[in-house]
Amino acid sequence: MNKAGCRAGRRARKKRRKKHESHASKVTLTHEAQFVLLRRWLKERGFASQSLIPVNFHDTGRGLMAAQTIKAKDMVISLPEKCLLTSSTVLKSYMGDYIKRWHPPISPLLALCCFLIAERHRGDASEWSPYINILPKTYTCPVYFSDDIIGLLPGSLQKKATEQKEQFQELCCSSLMFFHSLQPLFKQPTEELFTQDALQWAWCSVNTRTVYMEHDQSNYLSREKDVYALAPYLDLLNHCPNVQVEAGFNKETHCYEVRSVQGCKKFQQAFINYGPHDNHRLLLEYGFVAPGNPHSVVYVDLGTLKLCLDERDKQLTQKLLYLKDNNFLRNLTFGMDGPSWRLMTALRLLSLKPEQYTSWKSVLLGAAVSQDREEWCIQSALKLCNNLTDGNVKALERLSQLKQGANMSRLEQLCVVESLRQEEQRILEHTRVVLQNLQRQQSLW
Repeated sequence: MNKAGCRAGRRARKKRRKKHESHASKVTLTHEAQFVLLRRWLKERGFASQSLIPVNFHDTGRGLMAAQTIKAKDMVISLPEKCLLTSSTVLKSYMGDYIKRWHPPISPLLALCCFLIAERHRGDASEWSPYINILPKTYTCPVYFSDDIIGLLPGSLQKKATEQKEQFQELCCSSLMFFHSLQPLFKQPTEELFTQDALQWAWCSVNTRTVYMEHDQSNYLSREKDVYALAPYLDLLNHCPNVQVEAGFNKETHCYEVRSVQGCKKFQQAFINYGPHDNHRLLLEYGFVAPGNPHSVVYVDLGTLKLCLDERDKQLTQKLLYLKDNNFLRNLTFGMDGPSWRLMTALRLLSLKPEQYTSWKSVLLGAAVSQDREEWCIQSALKLCNNLTDGNVKALERLSQLKQGANMSRLEQLCVVESLRQEEQRILEHTRVVLQNLQRQQSLW
């Protein structure tokens, strides 16, 4: 065979291999009974798009694949209002009169949660069963985490996760009397139906799967913002931080619409973008981590910051108070490009000697410090980076141990925390290189 023939043969084999790998990385769900029922149910409500196909992707799990090329500015999906589940849906349902009579009014969030629990209980008798049947049975949001898993989160996220669990517990306790008021609707005792587990599932379903849609304030619901809409099928679109879309409810077409800014190739996964969220926020609010997220950073909390400070500094308490008063103890971070300006500015102020007290304000405004003080700042940042790296390594070792013999639900929770720690390790490795380069530059000066 001549050289041209060899090259053609290699190209053909490469193309076949690539095609095989592409198919191996995703499994279509179109013919599964629950998706057949869902698409039929949506068609009855005016949605009959064939451009997106439900697929199980090896890296993101369930998602939607473009069955045809989506060009820039093209519509990705247009879901009729009849398909959306909102607080208005609940108020018009069999549950509406009970909500309207209840004082003080319940929140739009709780109204949706109660409706989801009730409809799941009704099973196939529920009008919404084709949608409810494809909702996840459990979630990987911190509200599901046991204390030992929460303890393996980075410090600043631990605090937020604990607060989330406390807020959820408060919702459970404050809602018991309202749940009891719904007893005439059910044969089963409400305390067996509206359990903490059921509310946990419904709460996560609403918080992780709704699209943002503003509604007129109802006199029958609390003053909390009513911005939730459960969007069947559309909610299978996964988040990608590098994708740009235009999304919102179109009052003229009465559809919730998503348009692609960049377009999407045929047979590729179609994505949506939840916003410029870092991985801490994605895990806290949605229960997942985005690999290679350009918005992700590693946070330096006060406890970690203090580890690199000299306790013999008689001005240390004053400096920390000054930083706090000027909002400089929050959002101190490391990113892929090294320490943030805020972190280095805080360190510069902390580096100042007693006789430099008058320079505090100017340093916070961006004034330079002497070379020896700048060297101290870089060394301190490197110390912080190494400390966070050590903490990450220990957490990853512990996660690896806990994964042995864990059940599927717990394993999924451990894996998402592990992903976060791995992403943070990657950022810290980049930061260390940046700081070491800065050290070399300083020594040359």
